[in-house]
Amino acid sequence: MTESLAAPVTVPAPVRRSSLLRTIVATNIGAVFEWYDLVLYAMFVVTLSKLFFPAGDPAVSVLLSLGTFASAWLVRPLGAIVIGAYADRAGRKPALILSAGLMMLGTLLTAILPGYATIGLAAPILLLLARMIQGFSAGGEFGSATAMLIEQDPSRRGFYGATQWASSGFAVFMASMFAYLINASLTPEQVMSWGWRVPFLFGLLIGPVAWYIRQRVDESAEFEKAEQSPVPLAEVMTHDKLRVLAGAGIVAAGAAGSFMNTYMPTFATTKLGLDPSVALIGTIFAGLINSTMPFFFGHLSDRVGRIPLMGTFAVLGLVMTYPMFQWLVASPSVGTLIAIQSMLALVLYCGYYATAPALLSELYQTRRRVTGISISYVLGQLLFGGVTPLVVGFIVGRTGNPTDAGLYLTAIIFISLVSLWGCRRLGVR
Repeated sequence: MTESLAAPVTVPAPVRRSSLLRTIVATNIGAVFEWYDLVLYAMFVVTLSKLFFPAGDPAVSVLLSLGTFASAWLVRPLGAIVIGAYADRAGRKPALILSAGLMMLGTLLTAILPGYATIGLAAPILLLLARMIQGFSAGGEFGSATAMLIEQDPSRRGFYGATQWASSGFAVFMASMFAYLINASLTPEQVMSWGWRVPFLFGLLIGPVAWYIRQRVDESAEFEKAEQSPVPLAEVMTHDKLRVLAGAGIVAAGAAGSFMNTYMPTFATTKLGLDPSVALIGTIFAGLINSTMPFFFGHLSDRVGRIPLMGTFAVLGLVMTYPMFQWLVASPSVGTLIAIQSMLALVLYCGYYATAPALLSELYQTRRRVTGISISYVLGQLLFGGVTPLVVGFIVGRTGNPTDAGLYLTAIIFISLVSLWGCRRLGVR
């Protein structure tokens, strides 16, 4: 049995205006919570490396800590499969409630965990477990949230899908602001002793709110109208293998660019010699851009199409990335860091990546949409997202040339350009 290249379109149910705002708020407050807790670890990776991964060589400690950061992405495929299939069988709403609860558990464990000096080897093991719980949760969060948002109004999929990206951008802004304030207002000893825990404890205040609000939203009308699949994973693996690969390739450039920006404070501190508090300023500026501009580009994609818009910014990213890193390495200053991180945010996150949720949703039928989106997303994130800080740190450590970070990102953008062409062949406009 075969299916046509273009995914059949499910006739949308009428948009329920009375519950639309509540659904958008509930979905996106969860996205803020999920991404805040995920990226906060990267903001304190140097501190955590000393507390949980002591080693004779500081570079080795940082790499071990970055490896734990990447572990959340290694387990995300399992979360995508389990929670994604659950969302396609039981509904978007229960899947979103489940992912919020799991993220709270992982964040709580991180916030209260004693360091290596107190409990020995159990400290890095439990930190790894906390990261894996968060990664499992996030694996199903994106697909469920994307489906819930874009199914509100199919004529505005780009705009509603991009609200999740703006929420994620705001989460990065909050995490970077918190990290900056902690590093700027406390002594290094205070940060090491207790200061790093404060932002994680703050994240625990968001989680219960997200969990509570999500319990009170309406289920997606488009999902309720569609015929539910008893085996969405089997259907995706049977009919959508090319779509999964194309979707993962689409995610690649946005994921790598996003996590390159998240990693930049560590890069600026360890490779360029900037002060830790100063190194966070560029991420704050990038977070402001990522919190506001996705709305515009998501709306624009509803007018001009996903692929023309994403293709334009992918080409722009392809030609500008390596020269920007050459500039940063030649002139490692706060101003240069702000300019480069702002450009990465505007081009790769807002112009390119903010449209990805709508494009991914149009690759799959409603009955298996969350499973397909989730697998494509986490596969792209696994190969090109969460491991980016680790890979870049390793490559630069081996070559001694910080500009190689730009070459790595440029190569990934090229992969996404090829994938965009593939999606065009699969019928996405």
